[in-house]
Amino acid sequence: MRTRAIQLLAVFIIGAGTIFAQDIPESQVPSVILNNFKKQFSEASDIEWEKKGDLYNVEFEIGWFTDYEAWYNADGKMTRYTQEITDKDFPKAVSNAIKKQYSGYRIDDVKKIVENGVETYKVELEKGHEEIDVLFSKDGKVISF
Repeated sequence: MRTRAIQLLAVFIIGAGTIFAQDIPESQVPSVILNNFKKQFSEASDIEWEKKGDLYNVEFEIGWFTDYEAWYNADGKMTRYTQEITDKDFPKAVSNAIKKQYSGYRIDDVKKIVENGVETYKVELEKGHEEIDVLFSKDGKVISF
């Protein structure tokens, strides 16, 4: 009985992963998406594709330490992308907001997010053992935390 329960749990866990996101080879990515991706990110390397619902997701690198992720719809339009950046690369308004509203916190990780033309910045802040994620608009306003 216990073995059967473990088997069912394993099947559920494996199945759940394939329902939500499925790795796919580049050959299964529609050509309109692949062509747009190669035009927009010609320097990309270490490319991995997934299909998530109706969207095609690609994770890749440009340069040595810059990770990106982009989402394309079936028509080949990029709907969202994220880019890992340093705190030196985000707008001064975001930097000022962090200094003012989150004094004493250390910046651990920063991602620039562009979705449907709107630019935001997800910043992971640490203070001792506390860790928070804050989403800022381009002009330094807190959107969520």
